[in-house]
Amino acid sequence: MNYKASFACATVLTTTVLAAPAVWAQDNTARDNSGFFISGSYGGYKSHGGEFDDDNDLLGASLGYQFNEFFALEADYIDFGNFGDDDVRAKLKGVGLGVIGRLPVTDTFGVYAKAGAFASALDVDAFDESETYDEVSPFVGAGVDFRVTEQLTAFAEYDRYNVDIDEDDFNGQVTNDGPEFDTARVGMRFQF
Repeated sequence: MNYKASFACATVLTTTVLAAPAVWAQDNTARDNSGFFISGSYGGYKSHGGEFDDDNDLLGASLGYQFNEFFALEADYIDFGNFGDDDVRAKLKGVGLGVIGRLPVTDTFGVYAKAGAFASALDVDAFDESETYDEVSPFVGAGVDFRVTEQLTAFAEYDRYNVDIDEDDFNGQVTNDGPEFDTARVGMRFQF
């Protein structure tokens, strides 16, 4: 993770630590655990896979519905930007639809796991050839969240994505079948 992602992570964690006494002092029974939410996130990723090895920033935005304190459904847009080496460059963005299973540890803190499908558009420019790959692939993730106010929650999350390419499209000059992505991001979620 680069310095921007580290700074964003430190900012979110500092905000939650400073806000914690106010959250613990309030009446925690007032929160409704169901409803729609939106979120924004910022982080970094490491792409793995031969010519695709790189790291960069990523931005995400989500819309979802929290059914109860244990279960949610989330649609997530992620822009990975550009990555690759001198001969092979790629750009990836996509939409994920995931199911979140959450375990509340306290009234304000929880851990969660998520899994779903990621519909992506991967543009690859390699050795004077260009291809676009549209596909749907599975993803998994895990995270922690901390309620800052009744409606605002901070979160930190790790996710794993992968996309495939056809090596034959580049006359065998690309030595793998596509990159895998390890992502780490922090964000804020607002529940209506």
